[in-house]
Amino acid sequence: MTPADDLAHQATAAPEHTDAFWMPFTANRQFKKTPRLLASAEGMYYRSTDGREILDGTGGLWCCNAGHARPRIVKAIQEQAATLDFAPTFQMGHPLPFVLAERLKAIAPDGLDHVFFTNSGSESVDTALKIALAYHRARGEGQRTRLIGREKGYHGVGFGGISVGGMVNNRKFFGAMLPGVDHLRHTLDIARNGFNRGLPKHGIELAEDLERLVQLHDASTIAAVIVEPISGSAGVVLPPEGYLKRLREICDKHGILLIFDEVITGFGRVGKACFGVTPDLITTAKGLTNGAVPMGAVFASGKIHDAFMHGPEGAIELFHGYTYSGHPLACAAALATLDTYQEEGLFEKAIELGGYWEDAIHALKGLPNVIDIRNYGLIGAVELAAREGAPGSRGYDAFNRAFHDQNLMVRCTGDVLALSPPLILQKEHIDRIFDRLAATIRATA
Repeated sequence: MTPADDLAHQATAAPEHTDAFWMPFTANRQFKKTPRLLASAEGMYYRSTDGREILDGTGGLWCCNAGHARPRIVKAIQEQAATLDFAPTFQMGHPLPFVLAERLKAIAPDGLDHVFFTNSGSESVDTALKIALAYHRARGEGQRTRLIGREKGYHGVGFGGISVGGMVNNRKFFGAMLPGVDHLRHTLDIARNGFNRGLPKHGIELAEDLERLVQLHDASTIAAVIVEPISGSAGVVLPPEGYLKRLREICDKHGILLIFDEVITGFGRVGKACFGVTPDLITTAKGLTNGAVPMGAVFASGKIHDAFMHGPEGAIELFHGYTYSGHPLACAAALATLDTYQEEGLFEKAIELGGYWEDAIHALKGLPNVIDIRNYGLIGAVELAAREGAPGSRGYDAFNRAFHDQNLMVRCTGDVLALSPPLILQKEHIDRIFDRLAATIRATA
């Protein structure tokens, strides 16, 4: 057996040993007793190491928006690896990040015309927070150091991200975190908005929490507010109608920067719109390269970028960056991904199929233990009633049964089953997803 043959076998067969790999965000002991192992993927499907075809209801991990093993993306990565495998972007450069930044500028909301490259959503968030703080300092308002996040928010796993984030298990193990951080209340209100289709009708008044925090801390101390337009990891928590617009208004009133974390919602997941609101900074990752090579990007307004462009020309304007910022393989993957999105009209898919998706997911209402259903674009969530004394166990059981019994991959966060399929799906895939999910929910009752 050649080394290439050996690698191919190792990549598709169940490993002999599983102990050395400390898995992220995983109950390691539980997983390693009954592993869920994926060996290959194409289009809408994974294939497991035991040969089963698994329908991907989650776009990998919210990232494979164009489906799996897309030829243009595969070819671009292969060719780039053989042409230029690495080049630094500290005081050096190579052509592709400049080309990619221009492509991204062309599809960004008006005014967000500069791009800083990272390697993940977590790095994008910490980058955006640092840019916000440094921006105010560059303008002579260095006292603006306070950051405002939101309960139930997920902004990655860097210390900045978990500090502004609002998910308790991501915070409680890691000490005091960053000082000077406060939080808005979350917008999940099942009592008033349960089984609502699209954006909730109730809750715009929660945006006024920002005015309350301004009164508590004074606007002159607040640098930025960061929110996810849709909170994915918290179980698809949607913004009430008018909520994001009101946050924008309050930020403008008090000179506070508004950051949208669109790591999940970016690149077609909810269509082209940014809910009619343009923030000062946007964090992205995941769908930027279709998940094929790790990459993130922070979009910044000209106002923010230009505030740094003063002083001697030879002075570094922002002391921040990563070894792999603008990596050649990541740039090649991103450019090919953008071409695929454009050629196949995938940014329109959430609009074209959104109604069919909405009807299909809401047809699950009335199944055992279903207490809420939420949807927007091609994102959805089914919330199940928690078992007494064992919160999260029903959701995990449904997730596990879906994979092993129904050949369906979903996400579970607590007792919420979350869905975000590749945008290449057709109506028949939607039917299969929800037929299999319905069977899973019944079996988990």
